[in-house]
Amino acid sequence: MRIIIAGMGDVGYQLAKDLSNESHDIIAIDKNSARLSYTDSMADILTLIGSATSIETLKSAKVEKADLFVAVTSSEEVNVTSSIIAKKLGAKRTIARISNAEYLNPEISKSFTELGIDFMIYPEELAAVETVHLINRAAATDVLEFEGGKLSVIGLRLDKDAPVIRKTLKEISNEYPNIDFRIAALHRNFHTIIPKGNDRFLANDQVFMITKPEGNEMIMKLAGKENINFDKIMILGGSGIGKRVAQMLEEKMSVKLIESDQEKSEELADELSETLVIKGDGRDIDLLAQEGIVDVDAYIAVTNDAETNIISCLMAKHLGVKKVIALVDKVDYIPLTQTIGLDSLINKKLIAANNISRFIRKGEVVALTTLEGIDAEVLEYIAQPGSPITKKPVKDLGFPKEAMIGGLIRSNDVQIVVGDTQIQQGDKVVIFTLPGGIKKIEKFFK
Repeated sequence: MRIIIAGMGDVGYQLAKDLSNESHDIIAIDKNSARLSYTDSMADILTLIGSATSIETLKSAKVEKADLFVAVTSSEEVNVTSSIIAKKLGAKRTIARISNAEYLNPEISKSFTELGIDFMIYPEELAAVETVHLINRAAATDVLEFEGGKLSVIGLRLDKDAPVIRKTLKEISNEYPNIDFRIAALHRNFHTIIPKGNDRFLANDQVFMITKPEGNEMIMKLAGKENINFDKIMILGGSGIGKRVAQMLEEKMSVKLIESDQEKSEELADELSETLVIKGDGRDIDLLAQEGIVDVDAYIAVTNDAETNIISCLMAKHLGVKKVIALVDKVDYIPLTQTIGLDSLINKKLIAANNISRFIRKGEVVALTTLEGIDAEVLEYIAQPGSPITKKPVKDLGFPKEAMIGGLIRSNDVQIVVGDTQIQQGDKVVIFTLPGGIKKIEKFFK
């Protein structure tokens, strides 16, 4: 594919990085030459200094030959305008990053489609949805759902007294032969592996399991996370994410939201009928104590300042809050946050890049997700008629050792994949892979 990416900020850079190892023609456009220089280490990327709304710049990028035009600058106006112009100049498909939730309304969205924008991505909404998933799955560090939750990938950090500690994968399989889950990846000391039979689990390991809904209770038990329910939530920051999370949770949980801006806090108090909105500074430990932070089950920090989010979450954790979630938009901070005691982090730019990736990947990929802070990806493929994946049972496929087939969805039937499983055409197959496995996997599905 010929792909033009307008905007080399965090979202554009992540997209370019994800795609640079594949045989796409990628053209990166940005007004800032320093940002474009970040792509120097990537293969097959052509850079162009200029404005994405300039017809001359777009023609220089040969936009008329583009299979996909992706506008992910920090300016919504530039993204919308450049996508419309790109479509008019001949780009086959266009994607625009937006910052206005109104545009996602089906009626309004239809108007943008008529103007030439095929898909709009609103990172704040995606981040809010992921945050709510993490609250609903109380003990999880990561939650990804496929087909409306028929199959899930759940990340958990193992407690020191968890039943699986110091056991090998083979021992766990023998002890629990009929369980509806599969351990797909293990992250320890900044290193991610696809575990094999003799790999042993240790306290504080982060494990990723592919599970059916009926397996959820058992995997929580095995990770030492039984009987955790959340009723009281505190949110720091009334931004788009904080407000949206409060809206989604306030009907079923007791929610307090702290916002430092007077005018904004008054607006939020009017809009959030079931949420207690407090005007104050979330870094003030006396305020947090006064508002009963020791009694809350989960603390979510989603201000626009990563340092504030990290520090306030560490304070909350120190005061005994069961789960803390921080919005961390500085990608460099991600590995650090996992070593200092944060339970989960949200990176809205990485989430946005993941959602755009599914439009771009070759083969029959219907979904792709990069997990924050770990060197692994989760892919969902559709098995095509006559593709190699359908020819033999899984154990005889010679599947790459950097990857693991975790589960499949066949119409309304959900299966955890084992060695004897035979994948059929039309199956949706969920795969866990390290970066080196992606190219090898694609040939099995073609």
